[in-house]
Amino acid sequence: MEHLTLALTRICLTVVAPRPRDERGDVPGWVMITVMTAGLVVGITAIAGPALQDMVSSALNKVK
Repeated sequence: MEHLTLALTRICLTVVAPRPRDERGDVPGWVMITVMTAGLVVGITAIAGPALQDMVSSALNKVK
């Protein structure tokens, strides 16, 4: 029974233990978030740009 426990412990440690990762080919998460955010800003500006510009112009005209 002791041998079985030892074997299961080794298997669990092998599966759960952190492994060194080679990240040379990975895109870091912050780069992906930055690119996606920039894409969203461009998309929203392209779709809602004229309406936002009219809204800001109207608000500034009311202040004058």
